[in-house]
Amino acid sequence: MTVRVIDVKAAEDRRDVIHRAVQSLAEGQIVAFPTETVYGVAVSALNGGAIDRLMEAKGRPKNQPFALAIRSKDELTDYVPQATPLMKRLAMRCWPGPVTLVLPCDDSRSVVQSLPPSVIPSVSPSGFVGLRIPSHDLIQEAMRLLPGPLALTSANRSGQPDAVRGGEVTDALGDALGLVLDCGKCRYAQPSTVVRVVGNKVEVLRSGVVSEKVLKRLSSYCVVFVCTGNTCRSPMAEVLMQKHAAERFDCKIEELDGRGFIVASAGLAAFPGGRAAPEAIKVMGDRGLDLSGHASQPLSDRLVEHADLILTMTGSHRDAIMAQWPDAADYTHNLCLDGFDVADPIGHPEVVYQQCADQIEAEIIARVRAIDLDHLPATS
Repeated sequence: MTVRVIDVKAAEDRRDVIHRAVQSLAEGQIVAFPTETVYGVAVSALNGGAIDRLMEAKGRPKNQPFALAIRSKDELTDYVPQATPLMKRLAMRCWPGPVTLVLPCDDSRSVVQSLPPSVIPSVSPSGFVGLRIPSHDLIQEAMRLLPGPLALTSANRSGQPDAVRGGEVTDALGDALGLVLDCGKCRYAQPSTVVRVVGNKVEVLRSGVVSEKVLKRLSSYCVVFVCTGNTCRSPMAEVLMQKHAAERFDCKIEELDGRGFIVASAGLAAFPGGRAAPEAIKVMGDRGLDLSGHASQPLSDRLVEHADLILTMTGSHRDAIMAQWPDAADYTHNLCLDGFDVADPIGHPEVVYQQCADQIEAEIIARVRAIDLDHLPATS
């Protein structure tokens, strides 16, 4: 059988390309997709025969499982019901993208345990499963039309170089393929980073697009303070949180990032790059904290999505965040545990800034005491 190759860039109807891929997968064929990393070959994970054909085409040892490509980061807990905060954090920050997360799936509620019995040893031989959401619209659109996950692996014979162009896929696997979607050279042209997460521990199993340094930052617990202009209240809260968190973790402020704890601040109506208010710089300086290098920033989609905890100075700030980012409701709270607001000191004398800082610091001390250290990635 001659492999069918579709030049995606030359195709007149992209929807037809997707439908052909879906039909081929439904028929149990092996389909080669471009991803942002390297070309991958996929079959339906609901089809045991297709899994066997993929194993044979790859020449792959049975003790090397296939990853599962899933549709959405919201499906994480379907596959890993016992997902820890760190697992959820990495899924939120890394997907879609070039990171495969290897996670425990031995819980009886896991979708993995509902796959055909003949499939499970090929995707989870030891109670773990590799999950990924490739950042490429072709495979994402195809998966939206399929009833289950795809078994996904690189489009090459085991031990051979990765395929980064469509022609290389055909050369490597030839007649074993049912369909190749040729979309030119892959964006990164190197494999995904494979990361195993157990509890709050992260282990890089295979280096790839995302470096270990970047991965460590993506693993960090992130607190974001929000006020209006990001020039007084939230910047003071940021450095006060750094001070007390460093004391709690018994490290220096500059070592917090390495301990997996990041603090930031932003404003709902902030002008990018603005300096902190002189009074705020003075009041923090009196406490041994430096705000002179602060640059204001507006609250953004990225900050909201990457935050583990957002603390607002007032209830109206929280309401504004909820109006624009309703999905952040569970982790967005007033800084003050009693629900009171931290009033804006702008335009008032330095003594008001001092009182404002006292109120913020008292609340931060209580917040730092309540931090669950299990939410932080383990340090080596």
